[in-house]
Amino acid sequence: MTYFRKNIEEMQGYIPGEQPKTQSLIKLNTNENPYPPSPKVAECLNSVDYDKLRLYPDPAADKLREVIAKLYVYHRENIIIGNGSDDILTIAMRSFVGEKEKVACFETTYSLYPVLAKIQNAVIAKIPLSEKDNFEFPIQLLDDKSKLFLSIKDAKLFFITRPNAPTGTVFDIGLVEKFSSIFKGIIFIDEAYADFAETTCIDLVKKYPNVIIGRTLSKSYSLAGIRLGWGVANETVINGMMKVKDSYNINYITQKIAISALEDQFYFKKTISTIKKTRDHLSEKLINVGFKVIPSQSNFIFVSPPNGNGKELFEYLRKNNILVRYFPGKLTGMYMRITIGTDQQIDKLYCYCKNFIVSRKNS
Repeated sequence: MTYFRKNIEEMQGYIPGEQPKTQSLIKLNTNENPYPPSPKVAECLNSVDYDKLRLYPDPAADKLREVIAKLYVYHRENIIIGNGSDDILTIAMRSFVGEKEKVACFETTYSLYPVLAKIQNAVIAKIPLSEKDNFEFPIQLLDDKSKLFLSIKDAKLFFITRPNAPTGTVFDIGLVEKFSSIFKGIIFIDEAYADFAETTCIDLVKKYPNVIIGRTLSKSYSLAGIRLGWGVANETVINGMMKVKDSYNINYITQKIAISALEDQFYFKKTISTIKKTRDHLSEKLINVGFKVIPSQSNFIFVSPPNGNGKELFEYLRKNNILVRYFPGKLTGMYMRITIGTDQQIDKLYCYCKNFIVSRKNS
């Protein structure tokens, strides 16, 4: 006997990256920022009025919405705040997709999208990316008469991750805009890693009423622990999504911390610059010893060792106390994803990667 809905009983839930209990591991598996949050966050925590904890927080997080709107040149009414960007994804799914209706996303991409579709008892359509072209946007999707486009024409919601996860690739803005102009459903552009990229799609919201941009403080602002994300969209879309979100989804302390971090753009830009330099340096070094490295504009890289066995290298690093992320699969199994850590952490990782290659050549 089961008490669950059939789709819940049959599905497998989302599996987060491993969170080790020991501090002995070098943790490069969940795209966390290796540097602490802005010093302004510490000042904020020290100034929290604990008496206010007995009160409900602002249900709309209006002050935080105003800070975000000013930063990205929008209006408060264009912003919705979530308990992490995953909350925004869930709100979008609940807002726009009914049971048995279709949701679309790319293959390979963030593995939460199919899970959200199954929870909603929706149909998931996966559009393959081309591995030989470094997992790029499929051009056929821009032809509204093509078989590929017709397969998702009736989808209510299409998720596009830019930069993509786990590959780190950035789809050409022109291609994304073209698709936004012909697709009739909602396009959710998940920009969780956009602060590490050279470009962003955020201005598309001003041109296309069906576009939503998702953002987060988890990666670029070193605040994965507070769970704060937001969406940017047309005011009508935001008004509808506000009906769906939990009433008090962002607590008082999180709202204050988020404002403090966003207002310290000097520290934010400095940290981003450091991570990008380390990312590019590691990519170059791995390429020089025979790795295939997918060009990344995120805070991680997707790499395949010379023997094309991502699992073997993943396990080798794990035995040597370095934790990265491995995604089983015919294609993804050739790769592993490495979060960019500190220079010291990355130097140690590189040494083990190089030793792995030498040991395989000598065996």
